[in-house]
Amino acid sequence: MAPSDSAARRTNPAARFALLRLVGVAVVALVGVCALLLAAGYIRFASAIDAKEPTATPRTDAIVVVTGGAQRIGDAIGLLGADRGARLLISGVNEKTSREELAKLNPAARDLLACCVDLDYRARNTIGNAIEARRWIRQHGFRSLLVVTSNYHMPRTLAEFAHAMPSVTLIPHPVVTDHVDTSGWWSHWATVKVLAPEYVKYLVARLRSLVERDPETSRLSIIIGGRKPVSAKPAELIGPAAEKRSRLIDRPRHEG
Repeated sequence: MAPSDSAARRTNPAARFALLRLVGVAVVALVGVCALLLAAGYIRFASAIDAKEPTATPRTDAIVVVTGGAQRIGDAIGLLGADRGARLLISGVNEKTSREELAKLNPAARDLLACCVDLDYRARNTIGNAIEARRWIRQHGFRSLLVVTSNYHMPRTLAEFAHAMPSVTLIPHPVVTDHVDTSGWWSHWATVKVLAPEYVKYLVARLRSLVERDPETSRLSIIIGGRKPVSAKPAELIGPAAEKRSRLIDRPRHEG
């Protein structure tokens, strides 16, 4: 065996170790950079969340409120009463919640609920809210939308709505709740527990919008949400009113 071959074999393990070490350092550095970028993005995300509700709200063609709290719906109905939009869509309503129940919670707005409010029972998540809102504005020909949801949920909601409706002007109206203090988010663990997963969901929404054309036909939206973002049932077959009609139709008739 040639001396040069023997020396190469002896030095080969050392070279391999050096290469593995270099790769390991590069991976650790890459993970560190990614962690810093995520941390910086989270700080920017949390700091940009409105800690106070807007004092003045411009008028838009219509209003959409994403369900998730009674205060959101109350504020949205108040904006409708203040003529901040011609019509209101309450998106993601629980199938057992009727218009009459909403009227009982907002007695002063009973007439508005009867004439100018539409209830969406089909949306199952924020992606579904965007899809149903797009169908609604296309039906009515609206071009601008006042979006009402919690302040910490607003960035993701706007991202989903903008992806579904790029040609529609979106005006945010964040609702500030007492149980999530975003003004001092760094000092409240309860707030961090809300904002951290919301930030991750926001990033996923932004990344998803880069690789899909339409959330309504996207398989990613189903994979991410664990189910279809919109119920497969027709709108007229969902909700307390539909259940009541169904019971009347199925009620056995007694011969006289």
